[in-house]
Amino acid sequence: MEIPGFVNNLISELQKAGFEGYIVGGCVRDLLMGVEPKDWDMTTNALPDQVLEIFPDAKYENNFGTVLLPIRDHEGTVLTVVEITTYRSEQGYSDRRRPDEVKFEKELDKDLERRDFTINALAMDLRGGIVDLFGGQKDIDKKIIRAVGEPIDRFREDALRMMRAIRFSCQLGFAIEEKTQRAIIKHAGSIKFIAAERIGEELKKIMQSDCAYEGIKLLHEVKLLQYIIPELERGVNENQNKHHVFSIWKHNLLSLKYCPNPDWRVRMASLLHDVGKPETKKLIKGDFTFYNHEYVGERIARKIMRRLKYSTEDTERVANLVRNHMFYYNVDEVTAASVRRLIKKVGKENLKDLIDLRIADRLGSGVPKAKPYKLRHLEYMMDKVQNDPVSVKMLKINGDELMPLLNVQPGPKIGAILDCLLSEVIEDPELNTKEYLEKRSRELNEMDLAELRDRAKEKIEEKREEEDKKLRRGRKVA
Repeated sequence: MEIPGFVNNLISELQKAGFEGYIVGGCVRDLLMGVEPKDWDMTTNALPDQVLEIFPDAKYENNFGTVLLPIRDHEGTVLTVVEITTYRSEQGYSDRRRPDEVKFEKELDKDLERRDFTINALAMDLRGGIVDLFGGQKDIDKKIIRAVGEPIDRFREDALRMMRAIRFSCQLGFAIEEKTQRAIIKHAGSIKFIAAERIGEELKKIMQSDCAYEGIKLLHEVKLLQYIIPELERGVNENQNKHHVFSIWKHNLLSLKYCPNPDWRVRMASLLHDVGKPETKKLIKGDFTFYNHEYVGERIARKIMRRLKYSTEDTERVANLVRNHMFYYNVDEVTAASVRRLIKKVGKENLKDLIDLRIADRLGSGVPKAKPYKLRHLEYMMDKVQNDPVSVKMLKINGDELMPLLNVQPGPKIGAILDCLLSEVIEDPELNTKEYLEKRSRELNEMDLAELRDRAKEKIEEKREEEDKKLRRGRKVA
């Protein structure tokens, strides 16, 4: 890999002004591994104010010596942002997150000493010469994650580095050096001092890597997972019923391993899909049952996602998949109407994710066949009914048309009438005509709001009870 021209130009400009300049950290590691760096970081003995004089477009808005310089094309569009940081050392980490004091240094050595792992404590000059004070190149060759200096000191400075070690291990396919791993185990409890959003971001990167299963397993082994997702660890020694050979913990972990979907949210749902089982476990007639664990699991998954400060959109997507992962489907019993209800419940955009979650669930149970005929048939039925009405927006009548027709003011009653109409059309799409919907809406308008809501609720509860009964008979795609 070659250093891009704009990076060479930046270093040259620093040198022309009488300063040193190196690319540093992860981008050097990536270059040595033959991987194109996503970000370019530089370090220099120039102070932030001096960097700003050399690069007028740069901005300095922190106290850590890092100047941000946007790189633009000839039309002025920002292509990337380079971080140029003054050599610095750090003293004192009373909150185990941030340095109490940052001191600007004149020598590169001091800057490299403060870095987390040897593979990131590397600098490269314009000619490609490497400054490697801690054996980072050897550790890259050996595929090892090793802390700079004493690992205990590095983790005391910033406890998030423990999670970063796991994350780098997953992203790079490296092993964690033994002494470094022992230090993580010893200081695992200090992860509690780290802001939830920082932990969540590292966990997300682990789940996005090719080694998400290994990453969660390693978080458990080094005692970090108990502070991040303690709800998962409740299943470690919890056996399931006669239909499952694995403990709840191992089943969840294997479901993540075999999830065919690379989206981290689907992987998270695979990991958490049975997180509600320990809370719902009961011994009935000599065997364990987990009735309604999907609804308890939804609540727990939502709590976990919120605790880790994930977005509302991501939280809802994971919770939705966990809630619906037990969907019933038997080729001989399920109708097109039930498939439409499933689409309405989970959202058309989530159907593939739900199938992938079911595949993960099956393979995580030790079932050899990932996609049996039932699932293939479900995909066929989903394609067949995908254009049938499954939402109020797909009805041949809308609220604006209902109000003058029924002489009703804007309000919740219009929404309740539309919900009742939709429940009928889902059962029979042939009813989705303007003539029928106008006639039926006049009949429904004779009811008051409470009656309409009860009617819609009864429909939902009726269908849910049907599905629950089928699940209790054990006829489900496991």
